[in-house]
Amino acid sequence: MGDDVTTLRRVPGFRPYWTAATVSAFGSAVSAVAIPVLVVTVLDATPVEVGLVNAAQFVPYALFGLLIGASVDRVPRKPLLVWASILRGVCLGTIPLLWWAGLLDLWVTAAVLFLFGVASVAGFAATQSLLPRIVPRPLLTAANARVDQSDAAAQTVGPALGGVLVSIVTAPVAIALDAISYLVDAVLVARIRVVEEIAVRRPGSKLRSDIADGLRWTYGHATLAPLALSTHLWFLANAAALTVFATFALRTLALPAAVYGGIIAVGGVATLLGATAAPWLGTRFGAVRTIIAARAAYPVAWAAVTLAAVAATTGPATVAVLFVAFVVHGAAAGCENANEMSLRQSVTPDALLGRTNGTVRSANRTSRPSERSAAVPS
Repeated sequence: MGDDVTTLRRVPGFRPYWTAATVSAFGSAVSAVAIPVLVVTVLDATPVEVGLVNAAQFVPYALFGLLIGASVDRVPRKPLLVWASILRGVCLGTIPLLWWAGLLDLWVTAAVLFLFGVASVAGFAATQSLLPRIVPRPLLTAANARVDQSDAAAQTVGPALGGVLVSIVTAPVAIALDAISYLVDAVLVARIRVVEEIAVRRPGSKLRSDIADGLRWTYGHATLAPLALSTHLWFLANAAALTVFATFALRTLALPAAVYGGIIAVGGVATLLGATAAPWLGTRFGAVRTIIAARAAYPVAWAAVTLAAVAATTGPATVAVLFVAFVVHGAAAGCENANEMSLRQSVTPDALLGRTNGTVRSANRTSRPSERSAAVPS
């Protein structure tokens, strides 16, 4: 990976792109703690209301994902990403302002987060489609690995940082800091120099036809179709498994919160290490073989958790098995994600990237409504 990293440093637009992604990732990790604290402790929401507010951020993926993905292929992606980041920052910034004015309630919060979700759909579709215009395709795996490293670091350190900030400056102020991070993101992306050519379209071409073309490409391609469908299944199964694991670890095994948090954190560290190794693995064994090997590791990790569940004891051996299982799970995700994203970006024509990324990500996030969690592929 060393040569690729050295070469990446010479790509003019990658440094601000990566810095923007890193700032945004850490800001989002803080909000992942601050928003639930705000809803539960400040707005005194019931569990049902917490679920509704949380869902407001992810419903836009199901409602607008295909439409926005098609729109991304019709406009320059850099300005779209800049404005999406600005809108996300403005949306989050209104939460502390409304709180200070005494106008914040659950429904207003849900409405703001819904708009934030719409901007996020556009932002992620644009950022995943912009990278191949900044970085030469042979360096995409290394570039995606760099972004994954930032995400993994944010997922590992961010929750603790968010907890400290919430305890010191309150949840609304912590959310305001995330809002600022999106504005910094916008400024950094605006500095990127990139030539964007919009594909010529048939006269009278409609968004509905563009969406259909994106679906046909994604689910009709010999490589992308099994990759996309298996990723959708991964999101659904992993969401169920992690939900059950939380109950199993905290209630059945009665693990201390610190131990449970340590298991999740170790998974994040393993993801970081896996992302570091991803470019070398992709070069040595090929992206497809690396992805298949990573997918084969997930069942091994969850089988180990199942054995721990069967034992149902809190002894050192059981805890050690859980730590090892999450190391395997995290390392697999880190190795896979950069190769998966680079493969998708490499085999898809530039004119279809927005639709392909929008289609895959919308289906993934609809299957698993969680924007920030350990070891999550894109």
